[in-house]
Amino acid sequence: MVDKIIISGFADEIDPQLDVQLKVVKELGMEYICLRAADGKGVAEYTVEEIKQSILPRLNAAGVKVSSLGSPIGKIDIDDDAAYEKQLAQLDTLCQICNVLDCKYIRMFSFWMLNKNPDEWKDEVLKKLRGFADIAAKYGVILIHENEKDIYGDIGSRCKVILDELASPNFKAAFDFANFVQCGENTEECWEMLKEHVAYIHIKDAVAGKNENVVCGTGDGKIAKILAKAINEDGYEGFLTLEPHLVLFATLQSLEVVDATEVISENKAKDGAEGYAMQYNALCEILKAI
Repeated sequence: MVDKIIISGFADEIDPQLDVQLKVVKELGMEYICLRAADGKGVAEYTVEEIKQSILPRLNAAGVKVSSLGSPIGKIDIDDDAAYEKQLAQLDTLCQICNVLDCKYIRMFSFWMLNKNPDEWKDEVLKKLRGFADIAAKYGVILIHENEKDIYGDIGSRCKVILDELASPNFKAAFDFANFVQCGENTEECWEMLKEHVAYIHIKDAVAGKNENVVCGTGDGKIAKILAKAINEDGYEGFLTLEPHLVLFATLQSLEVVDATEVISENKAKDGAEGYAMQYNALCEILKAI
């Protein structure tokens, strides 16, 4: 079953410049990236024409495809209606970009809940997520919800609420081990709870009780155990996407509500390329054992 698994990764953790990203992934033997930022600009800041003229030709020349867009959709306060309207327009453009890149997944979130009781905002979350899912359906794109810290769907039970109630073929789960660990969740229980909805897996690990990430398989995410079950018993196939978070990289602060140095206080590799390779090689060892 491992032959039905494809390794991709958030390549902006290698370097801000797309050409460097492509060079490193090709040297590792990878054929896919998750496009989150390129040439110092987030994917949601690109126009469709810019993707056609600047990004797609270089991807084609390198023989690299895009597994997903690492968008910021849903990383806004739940009560910020103006930001939501702006993101509806952004998502429409991102779906068009997906079609240009022959990519079917867009990573997204379920709204910041800072200083709020998430359970009181369930109906508003579902209403706004339906708005996102309706746009994705127009373009045949699948939104993959990441269980990010401090959003509505940060813990397994609330992820399940979203996925069960939306029940949309255009809205699935991206399973992130490290984020569940950092929210005090048991990753095995979360997998069992959500596996029917999981369409995409992020390879990121963390140690319980700490904000910092570690090389996959060395933390408390139980990555090797869950992947073995997912692949051999549950029939998971598709992408495993590297998200090492082992060095401070250019776009990290834009992904966090806390100071980025709380997430990565000390680089665990000499640069992004080395950290990316460390995560890739560690995952390959896990897959060999499986």
